[in-house]
Amino acid sequence: MIVLGIILILVLILIITNLCVVQQAQAYVIERLGAYSTTWGKGLHVKLPFIERVARRVSLKEQVADFPPQPVITKDNVTMQIDTVVYFQITDPKLYTYGIEQPMVAIETLSATTLRNIIGDLELDQCLTSRDIINSKMRVILDEATDPWGIKVNRVELKNILPPREIQSAMEKQMKAERERREAILRAEGEKRAAILEAEGEKESAILRADAKKQQQILEAEGQAAAILAVQKATADGIRLLNEAAPSDPVLRLRALEAFAAAADGKATKIIIPSEIQGIAGLAQGIVESVKDN
Repeated sequence: MIVLGIILILVLILIITNLCVVQQAQAYVIERLGAYSTTWGKGLHVKLPFIERVARRVSLKEQVADFPPQPVITKDNVTMQIDTVVYFQITDPKLYTYGIEQPMVAIETLSATTLRNIIGDLELDQCLTSRDIINSKMRVILDEATDPWGIKVNRVELKNILPPREIQSAMEKQMKAERERREAILRAEGEKRAAILEAEGEKESAILRADAKKQQQILEAEGQAAAILAVQKATADGIRLLNEAAPSDPVLRLRALEAFAAAADGKATKIIIPSEIQGIAGLAQGIVESVKDN
């Protein structure tokens, strides 16, 4: 009985020790007698003691590999230091376990050689302005190369591009000159705009002054025309009234004499009177003398 109890306890311990709980987003690669047997997903599993073993525990989460800077040479013979960041995910635990030895070292070496090949076809300025193109090319190449290893490369990013110190100094001077050039252009454009606005203001002011003067002249002309029209109308009315009154010839001559007197206005020293008016003037003088005698 004691032996049987010991055996039962040992069997229970053996079963407990061979129970495996696989966590979420993990996978266990199981070997049986040294050969691949199966891949366990999440959940509770029991392995056969002394026959099966867990060959590798694999994380199925997306992982990040930050590789140190790698020296690369551009097409125009400029040596730079570029470090890359690779985002990848294990899609096949079996291939990841048996496809290649030290897969992370393989990915780092592959990314370095791929980066050198791509940068070698580009000049310095293209490398600094074409990060998206370089990232896309590297991702495609790495994804294709790592597919037999059960690895899916999701993204590749160039973290830093470090040209030589003298190149950085030249680039800073170039950027400073470019900023100064843009500043000068903006200043010139501002002055030009201000001059244009000032000229437009003077033009509009001159136009307004000319319009005001024109309106003044028009109003003055209209006033003069109205005055002339009033005088002409008064003259026409006077003539019409005279015609309606049917004055006699002596009255007309007397009116003519009064008109000559008004024309003289006391300033003329000599007045020439027509013969027709002279007679009426003598008649008027005789009438005045007769009145005095009486």
